[in-house]
Amino acid sequence: MEIFNHNANVNFLGMRKFSVGIAILLMVASIALIAVKSLNYGLDFTGGVSLVMDYDQPVQVGDVRDALEKGGMEHAVVQSMGGTKEVSIRLQPKDDPQSGVANGGKVNLDKIADDVTKTLQAARPDAKLKSRDYVGSAVGEELRSDGIVAAIVVMLGIGLYLGIRFEWRFAVAAIATEAHDALVTVGIFALTQREFDLTVLASVLAVIGYSINDKVVVFDRVRELFRLARKAEPEEILNRSINNTLSRTIITALFTGITMAALYFFGGPAVHGFAITMLIGILVGTLSSIFVASPILLWLGVSKQDLMPKTKENPELARRP
Repeated sequence: MEIFNHNANVNFLGMRKFSVGIAILLMVASIALIAVKSLNYGLDFTGGVSLVMDYDQPVQVGDVRDALEKGGMEHAVVQSMGGTKEVSIRLQPKDDPQSGVANGGKVNLDKIADDVTKTLQAARPDAKLKSRDYVGSAVGEELRSDGIVAAIVVMLGIGLYLGIRFEWRFAVAAIATEAHDALVTVGIFALTQREFDLTVLASVLAVIGYSINDKVVVFDRVRELFRLARKAEPEEILNRSINNTLSRTIITALFTGITMAALYFFGGPAVHGFAITMLIGILVGTLSSIFVASPILLWLGVSKQDLMPKTKENPELARRP
């Protein structure tokens, strides 16, 4: 199945200055957004109390937020849970025995949940507590640092494999584009201030794995065409490789995107973060596979000699006439 001509000759490499310039700009902008605005870390990373409230009748998120503010619980994050009768409430308890937090920092989850329930029931008697949870900040900081280390290890591991399987230039191109894909994806979260939790972190790692799959397909075609061509310029080989694999790249991205869209619309709020991150990552990764990875290979000076099988010299053959 092909949606593009296998032998098309679109000059993707001719746009390399423009495409790589945009990629660098997006990376710099993402780093700036993460540094300035930071990420809207969820309770998995910051610690705090999370409650889910059920109502017998439909309720507005704004009404729940107003009731909490009137009860002295300011800055609570209230979100709909995908319906009109269930809401999620996240808040940071103050270091005050009256609010359920002792001076030592120990949280009385029962008291906090009871206070929230009574406050909401004062405004709406049909409010009922469905679930509650607490995450400590120390655990969240450890998870955050472990997540960063995991992403770096994944990219370096992929680079090491490609360096062994292909050639070091492919490893450099892969690591550079993987860093681009991960940074831009996370940068969009910093820009939109969507909640960044463990589910989103897991999907960022999944984006790295998905994205490298596209790039390896293109890289493999590059190696194959270099070995088959007697005389061909590297730019021509790279362009042909992208054109040959373009249908496969777009079809894979399209159907994976459809799956993630279905997960977002029908999978419930628990997987919204994962689905949104994957959709962003699929788009960014597909574009970088087409417009960024091959230009980096070209600038690194990849050639046919780098990809031909290496033969060992035989001293016995050298002595023969």
